[in-house]
Amino acid sequence: MKQFEHGGNIHKFGRDNNLDSGHILDFSANINPLGPPEWFRSLVSATLEKIIHYPDPENSEFIQAISEHSGVSKESIVAANGTTELLYLLTRIIPAKRALIPVPSYVDYVKASKLGGLPVVTVELRESDDFAFRINRLKSKIQPGDLVILGTPNNPTGTICDRKELLSLAIEFPETIFIFDEAFLDFIDEGISLAGEQSNIITINSMTKFYAIPGLRVGYGILAPEFAALVRENLPPWTVNSLAQAVGVEALKDKEYQVNSRKLCRELRLELETELSSFSELKLYPASANYLFIKIENGLENSELADFCLDHGVMIRKCDNYKGLDSSFIRIAVRTRKENKQLLALFLKFFGRKIVKTASRKRARSIMFQGTCSDAGKSILTAALCRILYQDGVNVAPFKAQNMSLNSFVTLQGDEMGRAQVVQAQAAGLDPECRMNPILLKPNSDTGSQIIVQGKPVGNMSVLEYDSYKPKAWLAVRDSFDSLANEYDVLVLEGAGSPGEVNLKANDIVNMKMAQYAESPVILVGDIDRGGVYASFVGTMEVLAEWERQLIAGFMVNKFRGQASLLDSAHLYVKNHTGREVLGVIPHLANLGLPEEDSVSFKKGLFNREKVREDSVDIVVLNLPHISNFTDIEPFLDEPDVHIRIVTKATEVGTPQAILIPGSKNVIHDLLYLKSEGFIEAIMKNREAGCEIVGICGGYMMLGETIEDPHEIESAAGQIAGLNILKMTTVIRKAKQLIRVKGVHKDSGSSIFGYEIHHGISTDSDNPLFVFDDNSSCGTVDNSGRVWGCYLHGVFDSDEFRRWFIDKLRSRIGLQPVGEIIAPYDLEAAFDRLADCVRENSDIDTIYRLLGL
Repeated sequence: MKQFEHGGNIHKFGRDNNLDSGHILDFSANINPLGPPEWFRSLVSATLEKIIHYPDPENSEFIQAISEHSGVSKESIVAANGTTELLYLLTRIIPAKRALIPVPSYVDYVKASKLGGLPVVTVELRESDDFAFRINRLKSKIQPGDLVILGTPNNPTGTICDRKELLSLAIEFPETIFIFDEAFLDFIDEGISLAGEQSNIITINSMTKFYAIPGLRVGYGILAPEFAALVRENLPPWTVNSLAQAVGVEALKDKEYQVNSRKLCRELRLELETELSSFSELKLYPASANYLFIKIENGLENSELADFCLDHGVMIRKCDNYKGLDSSFIRIAVRTRKENKQLLALFLKFFGRKIVKTASRKRARSIMFQGTCSDAGKSILTAALCRILYQDGVNVAPFKAQNMSLNSFVTLQGDEMGRAQVVQAQAAGLDPECRMNPILLKPNSDTGSQIIVQGKPVGNMSVLEYDSYKPKAWLAVRDSFDSLANEYDVLVLEGAGSPGEVNLKANDIVNMKMAQYAESPVILVGDIDRGGVYASFVGTMEVLAEWERQLIAGFMVNKFRGQASLLDSAHLYVKNHTGREVLGVIPHLANLGLPEEDSVSFKKGLFNREKVREDSVDIVVLNLPHISNFTDIEPFLDEPDVHIRIVTKATEVGTPQAILIPGSKNVIHDLLYLKSEGFIEAIMKNREAGCEIVGICGGYMMLGETIEDPHEIESAAGQIAGLNILKMTTVIRKAKQLIRVKGVHKDSGSSIFGYEIHHGISTDSDNPLFVFDDNSSCGTVDNSGRVWGCYLHGVFDSDEFRRWFIDKLRSRIGLQPVGEIIAPYDLEAAFDRLADCVRENSDIDTIYRLLGL
């Protein structure tokens, strides 16, 4: 049996080496490194419904698209199952006396001619001329009745023939038929087809290489009408299937993809040429398409290099089966930048070169959690993997390019970042820093947000304004990621929302674009508690572009209640449909004891807890429309003698022992909300009954006499009256206060710590609540001692102060003070519990392999 003589036979290599073809890096086939167009999978999916019918035997829509693309009449166009089909048919039916073929060239030119019964005469492209096409040498060989076949650009040499010379050649020899193979012409910026220029010119155009769909097989030929009719008569029916026809139509219309492909291929080819030119053992020939033709000059045979590459799962094209070439020649495709670097590393190793180490350390390995939706569990799994790696002695840090949250934190450097990455940093044993979350969006209206870039506010923007700002934001993201990647061994990345949100993909900087930049495999997380998790896995995969799909390494099912083995059939279905495994089933973790990422759980009422003990104090938290830093109340959740209630209606307030007004991203709007919804009356009534009223940050500002907004940061109203309970006023300034503090609570002597994030400047009393280590102070209390407020987020994180506060409430209703800490706010223990659970219920070995650990 004759051996297959082309590149791209990954199937045989896989069989011979017991490898999945998906794990073979193929530099032997010259396929567009950009991959199939974005629309490819969705179009194929929509067209699948039509396979119950025969395809259009006349290829009507496809031929119309070719006509519009080429400017040639439909009568001159023949659609085919790839151009190889046309080549083998043309050599059989064209009334030629012999075939004249410049060599080296595509091996099937000679083979097809011989099978068509034509004598073959070759014209040597000389190595001394760098295999350049010399038209006079060809002219001297042409005879009437010849069939001349040549590639432009030529394969494997990459040389391009001058279009004017080829056209003049066809005019000079009208009794000769010329087949110009333009399979790689689309890759060239200045490439102009010769289609339809002369009646004795036939062009064959492969679409599979340029559009990266070689497995689909589609192409076309453009011939004089009489030849086209002859070809159609000899082709079997339905050679172009329905999927190929639909893809062909759409591809020819996609001008943006065509431009981007040429630009990218040129950039990558020049980069690869530059790197390979440094090898004295290699001679590179002039290239024009998406592949390089190379001679090994140190006496080694191409099989030695090819076999070495094969041993490392990489295929290159040996060229000794091309007529006119010996075993010193190879051809390599231009692939993605990452893949090209892999090939270069192999070449360096093969030729005994030492890889030059730069001053910078090796870039961190990375892995990313993305979700099928928001609140799927990406944040908590990122924290879990950070803690697992930390436990195993890995130098690890978290990273999320962009977070949208009103729950923020101030770092030791005075920068603002998302609270979720703070928790993840703590899980990794690190002090949080804004590089871990370079972009933070803090919504302040239904259509706009305050934009925090690398820890500092840059302004308020609408959605459209931020879209215009995204290129600058992306630079900040890359800068922060690169900086972290140079310091840590592993980065665990988190996405946002879902990569399947097709309306957002064009401007994405946090999901697949970030994963691609980080060269990070992606684990897709789904929340089974919501239902439809497996459909979400499959559906997300279906809307991803091919390059995005290649980044997906597997799936993780989160929040499962039940016996995991019952999911086996679903996991098999997902694997059969997507080719990816489910890497873990994480059980539903109630009351984990870690801060929530955002207000989703808060708004769902998940912070509402049933009474654990009858001797509990009742604390009400007002659910503000723009609530921020709601995690201020989380330390109360594990206190057995505290009953926390989140209320959304004034009628739900009841008669608690304390009412807590939390922080707000839009204080004026939320104060108006409290007034319009009847909350003020409930607050005042409870105050008169001896209830403790506490305001944190925005809530503190509301308790004062007035709030002024001269710069219209939050409202155009200018000034609004507060609740007038505390004797202080607030002015909202442009500059934001961002500080971390430690100190004491004056009345109890308890140590406290926390951070301030606010635009408001308030006239605190001369007798402040808190005094900090730097002699600054914060907070105001009324004469009764039962109404107080401060800007200090995290004030209740202090076990000592929190217990003092609870015991004070207990005493007021006749309960005995506990007098000791009974529920330490201990994140370390929670991190370890989380890590143990995820380690036990997921395939950590596979995750470590994905990280190269």
